[in-house]
Amino acid sequence: MELINIVEVKGRIVLKSGLHIGAGDMEMHIGGTDTPVIKHPHTLEPYIPGSSLKGKVRSLLELRSGLMGKTGGSPLTCKDLKGLNGDQRNECKKILKIFGGSGADRDEIAEELGPTRVSFADCPLNDEWKKEASEKRLPLTEVKSENWIDRISGTAKDPRFTERVPADAKFDFSLTLKQFDNDEEDLLDYLLEGLKLLEMDALGGNGSRGYGRIAFEFDDEKIRDKFETISPFKMGE
Repeated sequence: MELINIVEVKGRIVLKSGLHIGAGDMEMHIGGTDTPVIKHPHTLEPYIPGSSLKGKVRSLLELRSGLMGKTGGSPLTCKDLKGLNGDQRNECKKILKIFGGSGADRDEIAEELGPTRVSFADCPLNDEWKKEASEKRLPLTEVKSENWIDRISGTAKDPRFTERVPADAKFDFSLTLKQFDNDEEDLLDYLLEGLKLLEMDALGGNGSRGYGRIAFEFDDEKIRDKFETISPFKMGE
């Protein structure tokens, strides 16, 4: 297995609605929010972790493949290839090649598939957008108040305060994809299908309540044109 190329895909992630990716801080602070967003420890600016992108794209591709039910919701591993045939086997192999399998996989299948191909970088705020926000004195985050309504009395109960990055914010986006001499030619296209699925779904928490709608802007014109034509669901075929 010989590494023959590393493709870099760069651009921006534009928020179409507020984004919440939690900081994992379970402690309540007086005057604070219930769920703060993750921020860089030095600049205190919000960012999108590469792990959040990788995990969501992978889960959407696994969900589309129909294999998620067979794994009980756990990520695919090399052992899940056994017993698969046809399209599901091909999809499973592509997912494992792009995103990797379990660290415990040490069999012939793992050696055949090789190392993880994709690497997602953390996404900082875009400098131009950050400058514009500073000039207009726009906040980098907002606090959204939510509650539930008692359907009999009509009163609001149990308020909670969620921090979000507001809509229209932009983050710089970058990923790399290793290409080996024995790889299928369409691994990049398959990965772009996963990004398209993410555009159609949501990133971060509370997606069912409208959070996390995003759009990708790509620097490379060929990738941009290809992405615009992608239809990740092959209806009627």
